[in-house]
Amino acid sequence: MISCAYNHIKGNIPSEFAYLSSLQYLYAGVNQLAGRFPQAILNLSTLVGLDLVLNGLSGEVPPNICTSLPNLKIFILGGNFFLGNIPSSFAKASNLNLIDLYGNNFTGLVPTAIGRLTKLWWLNLQQNQLQARSREEWEFLDNLSNCTELHMLSMSWNRLSGHVPSSLGNLSNQLQHLYLAQNQLSGYFPSGIANLRNLIGVSLGGNHFTGVVPEWIGTLKTLQLIALHTNFFTGAIPSSLSNLSQLGDLYLPFNQFIGHIPPSFGNFPMLQHLDISNNNLRGRIPMEIFRIPTIFLIDLSFNKLDGQLPTAIGSAKQLVGLGLSSNKLSGDIPNTLAECESLEDIELDSNIFSGSIPTLLGNISSLKFLNFSTNNLTGPIPASLANLQLLEKLDLSFNHLNGEIPTKGIFKNATAVRIDGNKGLCGGVLELHMLACVIMPSNSSRHMDSLVLKVVIPIASMVSLAMVIFGLLLWRGKHRSKSLSLPTFSTKFPQVSFSDLARATQGFSASNLIGRGRYSSVYQGKMVEDDNEVAIKVFNLETRGAQKSFIAECNALRNVRHRNLVPILTACSSIDSNGNDFKALLYKFMPRGDLHKLLYSNQDYEGSSNGNLLTMAQRMNIVVDVADALEYLHHNNKETMVHCDLKPSNILLDDNMTAHVGDFGLARFKVSSTTLYLDNTNSYSVGLIGTVGYAAPEYAQGGQVSTAADVYSFGVVLLEIFLRRRPTDDMFEDGMSIVRFTEINFPDRVLEIVDPQLIQELDLYQETPMILKEKGVRSLLSMLNVGLCCTKQSPVERIDMQEVATKLHGIRDAYLKGN
Repeated sequence: MISCAYNHIKGNIPSEFAYLSSLQYLYAGVNQLAGRFPQAILNLSTLVGLDLVLNGLSGEVPPNICTSLPNLKIFILGGNFFLGNIPSSFAKASNLNLIDLYGNNFTGLVPTAIGRLTKLWWLNLQQNQLQARSREEWEFLDNLSNCTELHMLSMSWNRLSGHVPSSLGNLSNQLQHLYLAQNQLSGYFPSGIANLRNLIGVSLGGNHFTGVVPEWIGTLKTLQLIALHTNFFTGAIPSSLSNLSQLGDLYLPFNQFIGHIPPSFGNFPMLQHLDISNNNLRGRIPMEIFRIPTIFLIDLSFNKLDGQLPTAIGSAKQLVGLGLSSNKLSGDIPNTLAECESLEDIELDSNIFSGSIPTLLGNISSLKFLNFSTNNLTGPIPASLANLQLLEKLDLSFNHLNGEIPTKGIFKNATAVRIDGNKGLCGGVLELHMLACVIMPSNSSRHMDSLVLKVVIPIASMVSLAMVIFGLLLWRGKHRSKSLSLPTFSTKFPQVSFSDLARATQGFSASNLIGRGRYSSVYQGKMVEDDNEVAIKVFNLETRGAQKSFIAECNALRNVRHRNLVPILTACSSIDSNGNDFKALLYKFMPRGDLHKLLYSNQDYEGSSNGNLLTMAQRMNIVVDVADALEYLHHNNKETMVHCDLKPSNILLDDNMTAHVGDFGLARFKVSSTTLYLDNTNSYSVGLIGTVGYAAPEYAQGGQVSTAADVYSFGVVLLEIFLRRRPTDDMFEDGMSIVRFTEINFPDRVLEIVDPQLIQELDLYQETPMILKEKGVRSLLSMLNVGLCCTKQSPVERIDMQEVATKLHGIRDAYLKGN
């Protein structure tokens, strides 16, 4: 046996392996093997188990592989780049019981010879380009009936089309998992499933099935997962589903179901996730579903449900997420909602709720997101909401609320609260820009008010006008002289000269050099006056574009202040010792360096050679910090700013591992949907923007600068942080990218592609409590899902940084809670 999985082994398996005449098991998965299928393996006739999962192998798999390896029982080639047809020589290895070829580029048909493997119990061919259109091309399914021990069959994410043959019902009665999602299958609900009496999970989502879901589905007593999302199923939801006493997950969104939600759903003893959103359901929400003891998530959004929200909702003590958006629910929001003590997310927006917001909601200490927008709510905002310490987003917009806005808790953060569309509200923190609440003046103060109106205000107006005129004249004078207007920097270093910086860096010596970019070099320095460590960015003015980069960075940093932006101290515009122009920027020194070095350096912060160990929590904190910085640049600054060059080398970390975004040399302000500027010329060519691997795909086609492109770069950085793979890695070629690589392995094989350090930290292979393992894996999947949402090919499909930051804060906080 040779096992070398989860390393960084490159190249191919050496030819000397052919001499290992007794080798039975070869496990080399999750490495960086490349090239074609290793020929040396074909000489290992004694081989029983072969696992090359998640490498960079390509080309065709030898058609005679099972002829050469007749003793194979385990055959795993998933997560590579193999193409061509799946070998048809499987019958020669009659002992095969596990075949896993997921996530490759296999084309053509599924070999019918697979049906001769009578001991086969696991067949995973998902995420390829296999086809089956005609009855003849579905013959493999007929032959699989001979595999009497088959427990798992997955053909999801292929090109299967047409009706599923009735021979599906002839598969082994031991089949537990059937996954046919994300194909082009059509017709009615496959009737053959009725014969598979031991099914645990069935997924038909993402196809073109029509008609009703048959009532007999309720006779499959062992079902724990039903996923029928994103089809065209019609008719009523079968009430027989309530007979499934082991059902834990029921996903029916994005169909055309009509009628009512069966009250019998309250009989589920183990249901955790109920998602029937985006259908045409009518009627009232049955109170019974809130009495399911294990219910964790209820999403009934985007239907036509009406009536009042049942007061029985208070029985759902384990409920974490409640989605009822975009229905026709009316009446008061029941006070019993506050009894759902585990709630983290409440979405009741776009209904017809009236009355006041229950004060008792301030008792749900776990609440993170609360959306009551677009209803008919009245009365004041309860001050008790300010007590919710975990609350991150509060949307009360477009109601009829009135009175004074609280100023404590979440209400201190104007970016986390939406209250627009409520004409009766007033007060609050200054950043909300609301009118002050009216206080009726006493008789003694009316004379003073009159004096202010008649004397003080006119005088103040004249003084203000004079100051504006003076400012304009001063600006014109500066503009004509073309002198650089530097930012209003900290007074800590009000003036520095070239000689000051030369002394601080020992004459700009190579030993002080800590970074080099397109237009500049960065030195570590110590200011003689106060012994402070600084980072000095010296611009190479001989390089075309460096002058403009310096001006751009000054303009970008003039008015921005955020804890996750690199703090700038001052600027130096002078001449050097040879009389040449000299320009530099001084930043606060970041001891931990940049994220790129932290990810890939062979030495840790203390200088040991054990390599950097970035924990799950540290990675989460870094992505949250960067998200907060971009959200500020995009949404919370006076002018929208696009960074244009986000990448790990531009993310710096301080002693506390707090991340700071830096390098604004390509940054652009956006003052309208079409105008971006850097300096007072108000022009800048588009060209190729950013860095290869991180730049949004639209930039390569001359697309316009946009915040959506920053979102794409952020998504790539997020994926890189958790995979610890550069987007320019050699394995990403021929159309493969870090985004595509993550997509084809998400979610089922994520643990095979993420940084092995995370696997060790999550302790997935040790005897740790299952709840802790699931919590870590769930958080990891959620993080990567945000990254994929950021890196959609089309800019309009990407989420914005406000939503990104909200999601990441929620994921991070949920993971850290209790850890």
